[in-house]
Amino acid sequence: MIRIKGASFLTMTAQPDTQGAEQTTAAPAIKPARPASGISAGRDHRIDAMRGVALLMMFVDHIPQSLLNRFTMRNIGFADAAEVFVLLAGYASWLAYGRGFRKYGTVGCLKRIFRRCVQLYIGQTLMVVVSVLSIRMWRHYTPVPVDFLEPELAHGLNWVWRVMMFDALPSNLNILPLYIVLLGGFPVFYLLMRVHRSLALLLSGALWMLVNLDPGLNFPNWLDPDGWYFNPFAWQFLFALGVSASAETERRGADFPRLDLLAGCCILYLVFSALQAFPWAQWHLPDLRPFGSMIMPEKSWLSPFRLLDVMAIFYLVQSSPRARKWAADSTTGQLLARVGRHSLEIFVVGTLLDLYARLIFNTFGDGWLLQVVVNVTGLSILFALAAWLDNYRKAKKLAAAKA
Repeated sequence: MIRIKGASFLTMTAQPDTQGAEQTTAAPAIKPARPASGISAGRDHRIDAMRGVALLMMFVDHIPQSLLNRFTMRNIGFADAAEVFVLLAGYASWLAYGRGFRKYGTVGCLKRIFRRCVQLYIGQTLMVVVSVLSIRMWRHYTPVPVDFLEPELAHGLNWVWRVMMFDALPSNLNILPLYIVLLGGFPVFYLLMRVHRSLALLLSGALWMLVNLDPGLNFPNWLDPDGWYFNPFAWQFLFALGVSASAETERRGADFPRLDLLAGCCILYLVFSALQAFPWAQWHLPDLRPFGSMIMPEKSWLSPFRLLDVMAIFYLVQSSPRARKWAADSTTGQLLARVGRHSLEIFVVGTLLDLYARLIFNTFGDGWLLQVVVNVTGLSILFALAAWLDNYRKAKKLAAAKA
């Protein structure tokens, strides 16, 4: 077992005290406002709950044979859990590091960002090594389709340096490298925000638009001539929107205002998105798509349709006091929030469980009984892991307080 200081050896999000940390004076461009009446300065459990939902859906979606993936958000909208994952990563990065520059100073915060990138890199390395070795060993006992592992990784060791340098990104193992790049670029975006927040978003959005006009602008990928599946030049805009939303929430000291007209537009767009993206044929239902010939929006360079989808969801949740209360007070909300608080550990373990689930289904079939066993076992492991990490963290904080 790899252990790095603390139980959460690969925690992707801010530590628990970062969301409830006392605000300090900032530069005028990002000066926080006094918390509004009725709005707690503590942790916003909606963020954790949404992240927990996204992580669980990613676990389900990465098992193609699983019947559960018919019920995830990718079937009822243009966006899927990956967009939620990256948006909330940006939101949490401001909580952990945007305020960190004021609290720890520039050098101290840069060290924290570097340390987190190293932890993310360890998580990526762990997933790649376990995945490659597991598939190679499984092939000694039963045939495994070639799509489980790129042919370049199936033989020899000449691929190792490419994978370690992110010159080769295997499928299903490509989102953590994206996050490392985005987090590594956070100080630059923070500096632009200090100059002018609108300028920072304008430049980020211009780069995203450029990629949508010319998708060839991408990082190279030895395993795919089209480059990285999650194009960093496009996905950085979603990350930047999350950072900006978090900074604005802190500045206001309150939730986003609930504007009826804007909320209505978001709901109408999500209804359109659901009708257009729903797999009608898979359910043997009449095709109710408004535009039957419309091509599904491209995920690799974050099509505007996908961007609008995830931002509509985010606004409806973050402007809803009911959602805040549900995430903080309900049992279901707290279970999901607990998963979200330990997002990277859950992601790493969930990704490896996905691999073994696919191998099991390939070897023994995907009958309903095995479907139940695999899905229930996998989800139970993830919830149990989140509970153990939560208890470990609380016990450690209690021991430190006593000391």
